[in-house]
Amino acid sequence: MSEPREVDLKIVGGTVVTPTGTRRAGIAIDGGTIVAIGEETLLPPARATHDATGLHVIPGLVDTEAHPGCYVPLQDDVATESVAAVVAGVTTWGIHAPVTRMGAKPFVEYVQKEDVVSFHDAIDAFTSVIEADSAIDVFATYMLETDQQAREIPEYAKDHGVTSYKLYLQSMSPEAEPNWPGRRAGLGAGFDDGVVYQTMEAVAALGAPGVVAMHCENWEIARVFDARLRAQGRTDWATWSDRSPHFLEAQHVRQYGHFAEYLGCPIYIQHATTPETYREILDLRGRGATVWAQTGPHWLHFGKEEHNAWRINVPLRSRANNPNIWRALREGVVNVVGSDHVVIWGDPSYENSYSDNIWELRTGFTSRVEMLLPVLLEGVHQGELTLDRLVRVACENPAKIFGLWGQKGALDVGFDADVVLVDLDKTVAVSNDMVQTRSGWTVLDGRTIHGWNVATYLRGKQMSRWQDGAPRPEFVGDADGRYLRRVAAGAPQSGAKPILEEV
Repeated sequence: MSEPREVDLKIVGGTVVTPTGTRRAGIAIDGGTIVAIGEETLLPPARATHDATGLHVIPGLVDTEAHPGCYVPLQDDVATESVAAVVAGVTTWGIHAPVTRMGAKPFVEYVQKEDVVSFHDAIDAFTSVIEADSAIDVFATYMLETDQQAREIPEYAKDHGVTSYKLYLQSMSPEAEPNWPGRRAGLGAGFDDGVVYQTMEAVAALGAPGVVAMHCENWEIARVFDARLRAQGRTDWATWSDRSPHFLEAQHVRQYGHFAEYLGCPIYIQHATTPETYREILDLRGRGATVWAQTGPHWLHFGKEEHNAWRINVPLRSRANNPNIWRALREGVVNVVGSDHVVIWGDPSYENSYSDNIWELRTGFTSRVEMLLPVLLEGVHQGELTLDRLVRVACENPAKIFGLWGQKGALDVGFDADVVLVDLDKTVAVSNDMVQTRSGWTVLDGRTIHGWNVATYLRGKQMSRWQDGAPRPEFVGDADGRYLRRVAAGAPQSGAKPILEEV
């Protein structure tokens, strides 16, 4: 009998978390994919072996929302922030971008209506940047603004492999300046309900995995609270949350969820942070609508009362609301956790971004992708969710919803060998000198996290490691990322499996 063929890599000794459960097992990897999982004595010989004794082995995270290139040229952000992502355990990014933020040159800092063109004019620049500069795999979610873009959705799905589309409802009309935030972030046209309707109509016609993602936050009303709070002289950080209260998020879910129900269009609520929103989601599901929801590590970990909690959109809620988000995540009301990573415009250093005055503090903080897995692992430590549930909401569900299942999101034979090794016993006192993001700081500075990833593999290639005694994890890979096309009209990718079962 001939000897079994040698594979590229074996990861042995660890506790593997798979769609069918958690067990002690080894993983054999060859040609970038997983070829076997099982008893280590039964695995084929390998040219290299990684001993993961004492560690948990989970899939690479699928982070469905990131915004590299939002405030600087795409290639500048991708080169640094994809490194931050992979060191943090993220191996697949869903980059949300309007057409003006996909690598086109010259970079327009303040976008105007005439800058908003067809995505046909931008896809080649985008894919070129990803293939040349990204350390992780990337799929695209187009942020739409115009009738033309909505009408071209069938072409984008067929020609670009794009099946997810974003409606940044916060920026529907540019007429309410200066409260309208879109121009600096790449949105220059604004849009109305007609664009929303055409987008949902076209995506519904795509079939699975077509989905419309929505940022739900009614700034047409928020601007009223904004003016009142300024007139009152409020400058404390909690003001940012008070200017955009719970009902402004929930109202958008109800309004545009009704469109989705009527048209049969699956929708994805990007930032589901309030009990009022959860009631709307459950009501829509009860009426037969397909609705998924996401939250982020910042809403799970911080409250508006905390001085280092920063300002983001949608805003942080009260610390007393955080248990509601954790519960929604455990019970399947919220299905996914994503980072919403973005680097602040201009000089992104802490010194240049910080202000005691909320109106002068820079919107957003730049370490979000690097806090995604740590905050979830702290949640495991605190008993807020199980490790199995962590893998479901950070790996499996996002891959299924966004059309990557069969390739991403699980440790299973035939899937890409995107692997993260987690030390649940590792206690980390987080400091700014640990981060990879080009801003150089994190809102987790000074916090203690229980559990951390100590190695990341992308398609079987080691991209990061945290060696015993080292002060921080390090990047050891290359710009090996690929652009991921998805298949619309119900045509599954190779090895595809059924879509999300829990909703």
